[in-house]
Amino acid sequence: MSEAVKIYTIPTCSDCHFAKRYLKERNVPYTEYNCEENPAYAEEVRELTGKSIVPTIVINDQVFVGFADNLDEIRKLIP
Repeated sequence: MSEAVKIYTIPTCSDCHFAKRYLKERNVPYTEYNCEENPAYAEEVRELTGKSIVPTIVINDQVFVGFADNLDEIRKLIP
C-alpha cells in the first residue's frame, strides 16, 4: 500500500476500535484523526462524505463510511 490509511474517529465509537484493531492486526500503517479533539477533522469528514459519521476510512482515495458495513470492500484492499 503506497500511502497510509486515514481513519476519522471518536473515542467512544466501538466500530472505530474494531477498524483500528483490524488495521493493526494486519500491520497496516494508518493515521488517526480524532474528530472529538479537533473539530476541523469532523469538518473534513463532512466534506468527504456529506455526513457526520465515524469511522470514516480513506484507503487509496476510496472513502468508506463505517467499518462493519464496508468490511467486505475493505478486505479487498486490505486482506
